[in-house]
Amino acid sequence: MFANKALWKGLLTLFSMVLLGFLLNFVLLETDFNQAWVDSQVKNQGTIGALYFTLFCMLSTACGLPRQLSAFLGGYAFGVLNGTLLATLGATLGCVLSFYFARILARSFVRKKFSNKVKGIDRFLHHHAFTKTIIIRLLPIGSNLITNLVVGVTHAKGSHFIAGSFIGYLPQMIIFAIAGSGVEVLSFWKIGLSIVLFIISSLLGARLYRQYKMDKKTRESLAT
Repeated sequence: MFANKALWKGLLTLFSMVLLGFLLNFVLLETDFNQAWVDSQVKNQGTIGALYFTLFCMLSTACGLPRQLSAFLGGYAFGVLNGTLLATLGATLGCVLSFYFARILARSFVRKKFSNKVKGIDRFLHHHAFTKTIIIRLLPIGSNLITNLVVGVTHAKGSHFIAGSFIGYLPQMIIFAIAGSGVEVLSFWKIGLSIVLFIISSLLGARLYRQYKMDKKTRESLAT
């Protein structure tokens, strides 16, 4: 049930972005906002364009926009490889911002607002925070921003959470960048590939989560 809910939610997000991309290609094709505009204003600006895009990804994810949107736009503008790297870097920097905002400036507010989530995630990340953060990021559920804020007020080490987030982000970011690049050139095989990879990634994340829960129950039973 948990895996099915996560999978359908993620697929809905992916289909929505693909549909939006097609609308941009077909409806706005004759306007100034098309791939030529993206090339001139972002992609062909070299390092400055890459920095602007990374800054956009950082601020947008820190403010609560889906990180998958950054990857989709990155794939559309920069291609799969560069789009994935820039979007993932930006999303990770956004994670750093929101994590330390909660830890330094908003600890009391976050603990009060999300008390139940804080207790649950604090227990989950108490041991092996790096590995478990990767598992969390593989699952297409929950709010990226809320997760960053909540973990910010737990006992988890920032370095473990941020490094785990970067690695855990990558599979979905690659998938959405593939979808974005597929929309840009109307490549249906790329879009289909992104859907298949997304399903595999989601099922893998759910399997790892269930395995952790089973291992925990086994340890508890052996301890009694």
